[in-house]
Amino acid sequence: MVHDSPERPRPPPRQARRGSKSDLPQDDLTLRTDDVDPETSATDEDDEARLPDAEEPAEGVVEGTLATGHAAIENAVRLAPTSPGVYRMLNAVNDVLYVGKAKNVKKRLSSYARANAPLAARILRMIAATTHVEIVSTTTETEALLLEANLIKQLRPRFNVQLRDDKSFPYILITGDHWAPQILKHRGAQTRPGRYFGPFASAGAVNRTITALQRAFLIRSCTDGFFESRTRPCLLYQIKRCSGPCTREIDFPGYSELVREATEFLSGRSHAVKELLAAEMEKASGELEFETAALYRDRLAALSAIQSQQGINPRTVEEADVFAIHQEGGYSCVEVFFFRTGQNWGNRAYFPKAEKTFTPEEVLSSFLAQFYDDKPPPKLILLSHEIEETALLADALSVKAGYKVEVSVPKRGEKRELVGHALTNAREALGRKLADTATQGRLLEAMVTTLGLPHTPKRIEVYDNSHIQGTNAVGAMIVAGPDGFMKNQYRKFNIKSEGLTPGDDYGMMREVLERRFKRLLKPPEGDAAKVKADDDSFPQWPDLVIIDGGRGQLNAVREIFQNLGLTQVSLMAVAKGPERDAGRETLFMPDREAIKLEPRDPVLYFIQRLRDEAHRFVIGSHRKLRKKDIREAGLQEIPGIGPSRKRALLHHFGTLKEIERASIADLGKVPGVSAESARKIFEFFHAQPG
Repeated sequence: MVHDSPERPRPPPRQARRGSKSDLPQDDLTLRTDDVDPETSATDEDDEARLPDAEEPAEGVVEGTLATGHAAIENAVRLAPTSPGVYRMLNAVNDVLYVGKAKNVKKRLSSYARANAPLAARILRMIAATTHVEIVSTTTETEALLLEANLIKQLRPRFNVQLRDDKSFPYILITGDHWAPQILKHRGAQTRPGRYFGPFASAGAVNRTITALQRAFLIRSCTDGFFESRTRPCLLYQIKRCSGPCTREIDFPGYSELVREATEFLSGRSHAVKELLAAEMEKASGELEFETAALYRDRLAALSAIQSQQGINPRTVEEADVFAIHQEGGYSCVEVFFFRTGQNWGNRAYFPKAEKTFTPEEVLSSFLAQFYDDKPPPKLILLSHEIEETALLADALSVKAGYKVEVSVPKRGEKRELVGHALTNAREALGRKLADTATQGRLLEAMVTTLGLPHTPKRIEVYDNSHIQGTNAVGAMIVAGPDGFMKNQYRKFNIKSEGLTPGDDYGMMREVLERRFKRLLKPPEGDAAKVKADDDSFPQWPDLVIIDGGRGQLNAVREIFQNLGLTQVSLMAVAKGPERDAGRETLFMPDREAIKLEPRDPVLYFIQRLRDEAHRFVIGSHRKLRKKDIREAGLQEIPGIGPSRKRALLHHFGTLKEIERASIADLGKVPGVSAESARKIFEFFHAQPG
């Protein structure tokens, strides 16, 4: 999708340059894994999807008999319309079991009501659990298809194919609301003026492409606020990843030409852009301007790097999504490739939840309708398998998109090669996922033997907290299961207790655990009274709780659990080794001697990974909270910094963010700031949380 940019604003008059330190823009060169926004890291769509759980009846729901189900469906048939519509089958506690569509609802429901009809075991179980049916009439079968996909994604019925891990895709945006356009990654509603290029399969693919585009076209990536505050070019200009429009190192026509070239490249006219740069390089070399020629050479190399990272780039396919499905071991993997402007913009593997009796064609058909429920389709969709409702799906997507969408299974040529390549990737992705899941399962089984757990844990929760001398205290919970880290289950807890002594780790842990488990123990009300598991049947209750600490922390948490009446949850504390050496940890469990595992024991390594992930997440949460407080409080909280020094610092650096980024040497250059004061200011902004 592309938005037309408004007329680009002209640059303001050039200002006189004042002394200021060179620095990075707010978008740093690399993403630091120890300082990731915990909310983002918990929901990042780049995390590979997990395999669905084995299908089990919902806990607490008594299944009925086939006779009861047939009677309920027969009652619905009497009132069902003969027009298109969507029907929902529900059980005794009003859980939606299945959502289906039909051109003739009465006829479709009648096929379920026949007692001797030869139906699959999955369908018979669904009928037996059904107590009533709800029907929504639609004007056309196309509307029914779109409504069905929307309801399946919303309700997640047990007997439908379910698309999981369906996050929005990232785009590249070249902004159009500033005289010097910015290039950035964008996700969500496309409301900001500018041109959008995508979708890309992952945030990583976008980040790599933006980095290469910066080298090739020298377009700024900093925010408008950072751009306006510059008096000297930042480090990105020094390392030749920006042309420096903030301080007029390049004029408006020159920068506009760079933006035009980048837009042309992303629009699919990469060959023309490369030919232009090659001609400019030859011209500069012929005029003996070797530095300029070297710059064009580096830009050409950056463009070649982008295209080499993209792998296959089709010759005859301008815009298409390619879907291929592979089934093995009762699981399905759908591999999706995105091609836009003749370029490969990445691929992603999905593992939809579906019963083993579903054929590849059935899984793929339901998957496609849900996949495009909230995103625009391309003009061409290529499939590895023939689906029953190809024409209906194409019509529905065309109506939704406002242009003709073609859905086909290619039989020959380059399109067939693209599908074959996607099918190979689907086969390999499912193989890797099955192997990884088996390894995770073996580790969980080994924990039972090593730690003496009553059963293999399906949900492990790890808790940690972070603060600096009691300030900005935050607790965090990370969750792991048979498929690895479950980042959509992570939680952070801002410590609220006012009576806590600063640095009281026991008190902070008590608040976190009480808030976590009192919510689980609280009887649900209203609609929440339905006894249902978390998304995709992942359990709400942990089998094992791990905390960072020693015997003292273990006893404190054990007392909390006893007060709450928690007796079925296993508990373990992990104490760091001497000098915090990894591999020398001591494990503490209630009523047992301390456990010391061999440094290379796989179970110990697994526990270390769990603890380190909790530490990473809680540190990210703490830093985010601390930065917010620093910006709100300003410099008033720094010991020894009065109004005069505060004014001098702001006059010298311009903004609080610049002061935060300054080195001790830079701070010491401010009039009235001594070396000791500079050290205090620096330590205030860079203190390490405990």
